[in-house]
Amino acid sequence: MSSSLSRPRFNRGRRQALQLLGTTAFSWTLASHYAQAQTTPVAGAPAQLRVGYQKSAVNLVVLKQHGVLEKRFPNTKVTWLEFPAGPQLLEALSAGSLDFGLTGDTPPVFAQAAGKELRYVGAEPPKPESSAILVPADSALQNLAELKGKRVALQKGSSAHYLLVRALDKAGIAWADIQPVYLAPADARAAFERKSVDAWAIWDPYYAATELSIHPRVLSNGEGLTGNNSFYLASRPLVDRHPQVIKALFEELTRADQLVQTSRKEAVQLVSSFSGLDANVVSRFIGRRPSSPTTLLGNSIVADQQRVADAFFRLGVIPRQVRVAEIVWQPTPAEYASYGQSGPSIAPAQAAAPKV
Repeated sequence: MSSSLSRPRFNRGRRQALQLLGTTAFSWTLASHYAQAQTTPVAGAPAQLRVGYQKSAVNLVVLKQHGVLEKRFPNTKVTWLEFPAGPQLLEALSAGSLDFGLTGDTPPVFAQAAGKELRYVGAEPPKPESSAILVPADSALQNLAELKGKRVALQKGSSAHYLLVRALDKAGIAWADIQPVYLAPADARAAFERKSVDAWAIWDPYYAATELSIHPRVLSNGEGLTGNNSFYLASRPLVDRHPQVIKALFEELTRADQLVQTSRKEAVQLVSSFSGLDANVVSRFIGRRPSSPTTLLGNSIVADQQRVADAFFRLGVIPRQVRVAEIVWQPTPAEYASYGQSGPSIAPAQAAAPKV
C-alpha cells in the first residue's frame, strides 16, 4: 500500500485518539467537579424522563454523555432523543412522547398557535451571533435589500425563520417580495450548494459547518435583529407533578455550562466526539455562544418572545394571535425562593399582551 493511501488512515486514527483523549480529560474534570458539588438524588422524581436535544444543545450533551441525570434521578428511566430542529422536538413534546427539551424562539410560538400543550420553564441568555443569512461566496447579492425576489431557504417555524422576518423588516422588504423555500437543514444545505436557492437562513452548528467547509458570505447575523433566544420547554404533567425535577435540571444544566466555560478545549472534543462534527466546527459555534446558565423567564424575555409571536401573526403565518405569558410556568412563592428569586418573574398585570 502506498504512503499516500495509508496517510489518511493514520490521520483519521490520530484524530480519533485525540478526541478520545479530550473526552477522557473532560470526564475527569466533570467527575472532580461533581465530587466537590455533592449532588444529591431528587426525591419524588417520575418513573421516566424523556429529554429532547439538538446537536447545538451543548449543556444537554454534556449531561447526556456523562450520565448526570441518571445519577441525579436514580429511580427514573432517562431517555435521550435527538431532533434535527425545534419544530420536530416540540411536536414530540406536545404529542406526549417527550417531557423536556431545548429549542429556539420561534418553534414554541408555532406550537402555541396550533394549540399544542406545553410550558416554557427556563431560558438561556441571547445568542444573536449564532444564526445568520448566508449567500454563496460568488453571489452578486451584497446586502439584505437585494433579497427582493430571491429564493431563500429556511426551516419553517425555526429561529432562522424569525431572523429572516426581522432582516426583511430592516431592509424594508415585504415577506411577499421573497420566495421562501421551506427545507430542513440538511436539504437546505444541499440546495444552497447546488445554488438552487439564492440565500439560506440557518443557525449553529449548521451555520458553522457551512462556514468552514464552503466559505459562504454572511449577509447578516442576528445582531441588532434578534436575540436568538433559547428556551427550555416541558410537558404539563412534568411541570404540575414534578416541579422539583425542573429545579434539579436547571442546577445540572448550569453546572454543565460552568464546566464548558472553564474547560473549553475538552468540551469541544466531547461535543465533537459525540456529534461527529469536526472539532473546528464545534469550536466555532461554541465560541459564538456566551456563558449560558439556565434561569426562569423574566419580564424582558417574555416581552421579547411576545414580539416574535406578534410578528408571525401580522404576517398571517400562524392561525391565531397568542399570549406567550399564558404558557410560561409560574412556580409558587416557595418554589421561586428555592430558585434564588425573591418573587414571580412575571406579574400577571405586567405580562406582555398581544398587539393588534
